Amino acid sequence: MDAYFSHIFDFVCLAFSLALFLGYNLYIGRKLKTNPLYTIQGVSETARREWAAGVMRAGDGILAVQTLRNSTMVASFMASTSTLLALGVLSLSAQAEHVAETWHVLNLVGAASQGMLMIKILALMLDLFFAFFCFLSSIRLYNHVGFMINTCDGSVAEDVKIAFVTAHLNSAAHQFHTGMRAFYFMVPLVFWVFGSVLLILSTAAMIAVVHILDKTPHASSALLPRRPS
Repeated sequence: MDAYFSHIFDFVCLAFSLALFLGYNLYIGRKLKTNPLYTIQGVSETARREWAAGVMRAGDGILAVQTLRNSTMVASFMASTSTLLALGVLSLSAQAEHVAETWHVLNLVGAASQGMLMIKILALMLDLFFAFFCFLSSIRLYNHVGFMINTCDGSVAEDVKIAFVTAHLNSAAHQFHTGMRAFYFMVPLVFWVFGSVLLILSTAAMIAVVHILDKTPHASSALLPRRPS
């Protein structure tokens, strides 16, 4: 029975950690809709919209391709990193028996069985592969934008083309952002290997750090809408 409750405790901690992380992302998503300039994502979306409009109206295709190439290279690097990390995590499964004996030294509450370790490794791999496909989707959308931003179809209104390109550009950035979120959640999953309590503590610490990164810096407070006095 002790082993049974230990496994249940592990899964409860994982569910609570996921709820914390998803709840925070829902909070940021709501802020993005109600007050876009509160978050870095909102400011970036505004900047991308202005950039796309300026580049398309100026007809500066070289600048557009160079900027998109940089974004594509970053997404490609993150996708490659995800794959390498997933292969590294997979190699741990071959040493699960020895790893379970050493890595669970700090695990005073949760399950310390070899089977639970394999579940933790599987969770890490799923997280990394999810990040990989997000970065891959981001690369695909950036490539589409590279072609669309240089189109010269006079039958379509300029504002419509700009809105279409901006939507795809922001979608690519959103996919990259989602992949980075999966990378962030990899930190609590790594700590979960050492114990369920560390999973909860690392999730709370990670959310606190990510919130600082998500919030618009104080230097950009002039961009925020002022309340009428």
